[in-house]
Amino acid sequence: MQVTKKPRENVSSLMRRFSQKVRESGILMKAKKSQFREKPVSRTIRRKNALERMTKRREKMRLKKFGKI
Repeated sequence: MQVTKKPRENVSSLMRRFSQKVRESGILMKAKKSQFREKPVSRTIRRKNALERMTKRREKMRLKKFGKI
């Protein structure tokens, strides 16, 4: 992004124009979105996590049934 100084323009208005152009272009939003992007989880890991959730849920229900919880 490049902004050239106009004749008789002060630095604050130049900075304001630059900030406005950056905001309008969407460069900053793209950078912020990609900053915390997580890699997609593989199919096997998703299945493993699902199985773990299911076993924990079953164990919790079993304990609840027997009055342990």
